[in-house]
Amino acid sequence: MTEKDWAKVKYFKKAEFVCPCCGRCEMDKELIWKLDLLRELVGKPLIIESGFRCEKHNKEIGGADNSAHLRGKAADIRCTNSLLRYKILKYAFYIGFPRIGIAKKFIHVDIDRNLPHPRIWLYPAKKKKKRR
Repeated sequence: MTEKDWAKVKYFKKAEFVCPCCGRCEMDKELIWKLDLLRELVGKPLIIESGFRCEKHNKEIGGADNSAHLRGKAADIRCTNSLLRYKILKYAFYIGFPRIGIAKKFIHVDIDRNLPHPRIWLYPAKKKKKRR
């Protein structure tokens, strides 16, 4: 997206999507417009946990080898309660996100039509460490 495009975005700033490793931010315009609409419909601020990722950062955090984040076509949205989770999912389907992943603390949305779609999936819960 160009700086002119970012200036038209109502609810998000470019800095929210920057790769923490290298500072790149090559986000897809369609994704950002859809996220802006999602934020409008949800009616609450949406915190972006992960936007663009370079290959190095994606590997460091255990991202999928062919992650849509690598192409700026995905975002992970913080989700800490069931009402917010419901609203995000309701409107993500309404808007037409073709790929949605549900984790305990975030919801992944992406528009990468080069990956299998439509798809919805659950991320496995992380195993708890045994107490000694």
